[in-house]
Amino acid sequence: MHNYIYKLYNNNFMNSTAKLLAGFTSAMLLLSACGNNQNQAGAPAAGGPPPVQSFPAFKVTTQNATLNSDYPATLQGQQNIEIRPKIDGYIDRILIDEGSVVRKGQVLFHISAPQYTQDINTAAAAVASAQADVSSAQLQVNKAKPLVEKDIISHYELESAQLTLQARRAALAQAKASLANAKTNLGYATVTSPVNGVVGTIPYKLGSLINSNTTQPLTTVSNIGNVYAYFSLNEKQLLDFSRRYEGRTLEAKLSKLPQVSLILSDGSNYPEKGRVETISGLINTETGSASFRATFPNPMRLIRSGGSATVRIPQVIPNAVLVPQKATYELQGKRFVFVVDAKGAVKNTEIQTMDIAAGQYFVVTGGLKSGDVVVLEGTSNLQDGTVIKPEVQADDKVYQDIK
Repeated sequence: MHNYIYKLYNNNFMNSTAKLLAGFTSAMLLLSACGNNQNQAGAPAAGGPPPVQSFPAFKVTTQNATLNSDYPATLQGQQNIEIRPKIDGYIDRILIDEGSVVRKGQVLFHISAPQYTQDINTAAAAVASAQADVSSAQLQVNKAKPLVEKDIISHYELESAQLTLQARRAALAQAKASLANAKTNLGYATVTSPVNGVVGTIPYKLGSLINSNTTQPLTTVSNIGNVYAYFSLNEKQLLDFSRRYEGRTLEAKLSKLPQVSLILSDGSNYPEKGRVETISGLINTETGSASFRATFPNPMRLIRSGGSATVRIPQVIPNAVLVPQKATYELQGKRFVFVVDAKGAVKNTEIQTMDIAAGQYFVVTGGLKSGDVVVLEGTSNLQDGTVIKPEVQADDKVYQDIK
């Protein structure tokens, strides 16, 4: 019995072991097949050379580029005239509104000043009285002349009558001057615009008492047919400007400047072009800058005095070597690119660029030449001497923003 049990147990154990060995062998064969499939699919064999990676690149060419220098500016109308009263009185009529466009000679305000009407009446009466005095003195002269000729009265009396006539005529002239002055003062009761322009704020309302010493003006009228944009250049920029443009005088250099653009406060481009016309003769000791003035036509009255904008001065660089900014990297204050040689090896190369960028491109002044192949993207994964496969992009894709 014991021998039977032992044989049965031994047979079962041997069958289980055989099954386990068969399963383990099948698994090893499956793993080996997967490994062979991976090798056949192109996986690198242990110890083999790494694959050559592809990187987008471009060939350096020369382009005509425009560099834009932007300067913050304040805007002023061609004329900003304060409208002030010349007489004392009450505002009884306001004939315009804030922001109105007015013409030269248009009535803006009317001031109630009855005292000046009374002054006219008084002056007119004085003129009439003086006129009567002149007529009386003339009669005395006319009466004395024949009497002197007949020696009835002395010549002295005739001269005395003539002097009285001169005095009466002088008094008449003075009375007429007083009348004209009174009429002029009354004319100041009607306030008109001295220029074409746009009305500013109106701080005084109907019934306000005003006089010639009032602190605030009645309003302002801005002539904005042309607008002035005032901006500043520091000393270094002023020296660069003087060296960049030909001419022995600042006026001659200004004539060489191209037309400038205006960027409005909302970032939009003003449709009219302007010109830089004047430069301040002095450098402000507090700011270390010189003031420039550019003039822009304003036919649609879009620009108003007191606004802000940006003056953009273009500088055309012919046959410039341009590099996209994304193709460069900066290290310790220097700028580098990866140049690809004929064998595909990259070399980090230092380049010199202008301070002002041409949009998304740097203008290279040294370190590169036309025909060099430069890595366009992915430079963070490269090291000096790495061999790559450059995929040279077409010029119209690399320099698509250059006009």
